[in-house]
Amino acid sequence: MKPRFRSLCLVAGAILLLSTSGCKSYWIDAEIRNQTGQTIHELEVDYPTASFGANSLAPGAAMHYRLQIRGSGPVKVEYTFEDGKTAHAQGPSLEEHQQGRLTIQIFSGGKVEFVPNLKPAS
Repeated sequence: MKPRFRSLCLVAGAILLLSTSGCKSYWIDAEIRNQTGQTIHELEVDYPTASFGANSLAPGAAMHYRLQIRGSGPVKVEYTFEDGKTAHAQGPSLEEHQQGRLTIQIFSGGKVEFVPNLKPAS
């Protein structure tokens, strides 16, 4: 076998081995919808080992975020209304290796609805 062909075969084999090694990233696509009829401020969403948020979210607006879960624990939401009152809500517990979609709808009066559409951890 010629040295150049042999090198090419080794590289191709290494690429094939790496591509089938089972390395996978698990993600949850989160959407937060403001259904309160007013701007909310200081929005923070906490999930196991991380958080994200926005300074404000207009009425009827939605924000999207992609989560990668490490560990396990509940989703928590905190935000402030225009009058300065703060609201808190706790949602479902998430586990590492779950994937899918999580919709969080924020309604007036501090009501928050969590709609998970997640595949279980494998």
